[in-house]
Parts: sequence; C-alpha cells; structure tokens
Amino acid sequence: MPQPRVEVRLAGSGGQGLILAGLVLAEACGLYDGRKVAMVQSYGPEARGGASKAEVIISDEDIDYPLCNRVDLLLALTQQSADTYCWDLNPAAWMIVDADLVTHPPSSRAIKLPFTAMARDKLKKPMVANVIALGAICELTDLVSRKSLEKALMARVPKGTEALNKKALSLGAKMAKDYAEIAEPEMPEPSAADI
Repeated sequence: MPQPRVEVRLAGSGGQGLILAGLVLAEACGLYDGRKVAMVQSYGPEARGGASKAEVIISDEDIDYPLCNRVDLLLALTQQSADTYCWDLNPAAWMIVDADLVTHPPSSRAIKLPFTAMARDKLKKPMVANVIALGAICELTDLVSRKSLEKALMARVPKGTEALNKKALSLGAKMAKDYAEIAEPEMPEPSAADI
C-alpha cells in the first residue's frame, strides 16, 4: 500500500546545515529509497544567522503541491526556529528539538535530544549536529532507510569528512534508540485523515 504524503520541516539558524540536511534527506528518499520527493529551501538574510529552513515532502504518490501546509515532523535546532516554524503543524505532528537550544518547545509532542552538545562533546565538531539529527530522525521514524541516508550523506559531504559524518549519523541513531527505549515515544504513522 502506498505511503501517504509526509511533510518534514528542518529548521534552525543559518550556518547549522539545515539546507544540507534537507538535501541529504530528499536524495536518500528519492534516489535510494525510490520514493517521490520535493524540497524547498530558505535563503536570504537567514544565511547570516537568522531562522532558516528546508522543507521535504515525501510520498509514494505524485506530489502535486511542493510546499508544506500541514507539517508532520518539525526538527528545530534553535528556539527561534521552533517558534517561527511551528504555526502550521499537523495536530498529530511531532517535534524533534535540540534539548539545549530549544528550552520551551511550542508543542507537547516534542522529543528533546542534545544534538549540539553531543556534536561538541563526543565528536569535537558542533557543525555536525545536523547529521546527528538526521540519524535520530531515521531511527525514530520510518521516513528513510539508514542505508539510503548514509549513501546520500556520503555523496554530499566534503572529501575527508566521511568518517566524521558516519560517526555523527551513528551517534544520532544510538541517541534516539536509547531515548526510545526509555521514553517509548509513539511516533505517528501519518494517515490520510491527519494530512
């Protein structure tokens, strides 16, 4: 049975790599998992540190409208982006937020994970918080396969950073798995009624 349209928004500050994360997710789903995808990214003053976002639509059916209008999953790496981009969440949507940078998630359905702290403390590279977040999304949802996500990531990261990015992806997946075992969150299976 075809999977329904799922709308994913990845949000944070310019420089946190959310556009790259959106490209990797879209290419993993489209090129390697064989799903239909559309991606829209935000540019402009956001490149200098303001709120920025990438939106990825994933479906097994044709996508007739390429923009998010009822977001099913919002990743927010800053409080500003959580507040700015939560206005059109599907009532059944989940938020996955950076536990240290999003202190007041604007949703009761928020999973808090320390992406930036883990990138800084475990890998000594805060810039891979976006990749850690992708690993967590992969572990907590059925949006994309881990193998496809890794292939798409390796095709996009700069030469010489492949090992670091693989570690970041694995760290995100492990962190999410540990969280799921403790909290047992019920990540939604999007249905046509939700969308």
